Parts: sequence; structure tokens; C-alpha cells
Amino acid sequence: MASQAYLKIREAIQKKQQIIATTRNDGLAREMCPHTIGLSKRGDEQALFYQFGGRSKHGLDPDGSPKNWRCIPIDNLSEVSSREGEWHSAGRDTRPQRCVQRIDLEVAY
Repeated sequence: MASQAYLKIREAIQKKQQIIATTRNDGLAREMCPHTIGLSKRGDEQALFYQFGGRSKHGLDPDGSPKNWRCIPIDNLSEVSSREGEWHSAGRDTRPQRCVQRIDLEVAY
């Protein structure tokens, strides 16, 4: 059974909505656009995001930079919510998707 956070992120991919969440390991609030969701090699829920706002341990590059891709285990996210807003990405070709081993859903371009 998928977690509530997984279902919310999955729906945000379908609707091309932004995700706002806090990462549990560092407590940083992040603003991200989810691109891919599914399972990791170990079978854990995982998603590939493009982070465009909030905070990051390594900082954020300007919007559109391929350095803003984030592969995050969903159980590391708390306070997950979605909202309408501008879609952010660096384009598919800037980050070959390898973090989600078994893809459930990817954003439609």
C-alpha cells in the first residue's frame, strides 16, 4: 500500500503541480516539481524532483540548472503538500533518470 506522501506526489505529477515538503534528515523546507515516482532498487518509495526554491544543503543554482535535480526517498519527506504554480525543470536530457528503478509514473512533457 502506497504512503499518503507517495499518493500526493503521484497526483502532483499527473496534474503538473508543485510539491512543498520538509526533508526529515536535515529539516530543510523545499519547493520542487516532481518528475518521476516509483520504487528504488531496494523497493522503497522514491521520486525524482526538480528543486526550484526553499533550502538545500548544497544551495541552489539558477532556475533551469541541471544541478537542481534531487532524488529523494519519500519516507525522508514530511509535511508534503501540493499547489498550483509554474512548472520548473532543467529538461529531460540534463538528468538521465536512474534513481527510480521501477517507474510508476513520469511527468508528461
